Amino acid sequence: MPPSSASHPNGSADVAEVVIVESADAAGELAADAIEHLVRSRPDAVLGLATGSTPLTTWRALAGRGLDLSRVRGFALDEYVGLPAGHPESYRSVITREVVEPLGLTPERVRVPGDDGPIETAGERYERAIDDAGGVDLQVLGIGRTGHIGFNEPGSSFASLTRVKTLTQQTRIDNARFFDSVEDVPMHCITQGLGTILGARHLVLLAFGEAKAAAVVGAVEGAVTSSLPGSAIQLHRQVTVIVDEAAASGLAHADYYRYAWANRLEWERL
Repeated sequence: MPPSSASHPNGSADVAEVVIVESADAAGELAADAIEHLVRSRPDAVLGLATGSTPLTTWRALAGRGLDLSRVRGFALDEYVGLPAGHPESYRSVITREVVEPLGLTPERVRVPGDDGPIETAGERYERAIDDAGGVDLQVLGIGRTGHIGFNEPGSSFASLTRVKTLTQQTRIDNARFFDSVEDVPMHCITQGLGTILGARHLVLLAFGEAKAAAVVGAVEGAVTSSLPGSAIQLHRQVTVIVDEAAASGLAHADYYRYAWANRLEWERL
């Protein structure tokens, strides 16, 4: 049962939908519902794969569904620049460890930006590969405390495509928990652009914890501005935002979001 009306038989577009749940595990189940519905209707669906701690409950929930995902194609959101091949915190390693192996994806059908040639032209190659796959059907997203999605830091153009970026110091500090120290966190990354992300047919954004509350407010209810890249989701025709109570704590319209979710139409529950 996907948390949006994507399954409606007339294919009508959704507007942004905010679903407030009690826990990250509950959010993961809902996101997994959406992915399962997609894959059952299209076994070779194209997924946009986020890394980090936020989507872990989604991957765990999906792994328990017993689905054949061997034909699914995947495109990671981003990758560090400068880590040696096989580094455990490279997103190629993380995707393999946390997504490909637990879900039974075919490794050759999952791509990570920058892993197939010179970094200078990696963005163009990645965009071409996404286009050749027919575009991303469902993109899983997290959001950083700076409001970034992917590694699109504040100031990123809403038309941006996959490219090399410099990480903010706050992002490096936030990601230092995966490394020995903040100095070990790479300074640069390659990331799908906001324009690339907006090209996906369905966006599912997840956020948990009070530390993400301000970013969620900005993304969902704030002005659409490059100062908060996550606000770009307001420009998309089909967005599902799934947050726990802590991440939803700053939302002005939280009561309405709960009311709308509780009273969705029967065809929205399919």
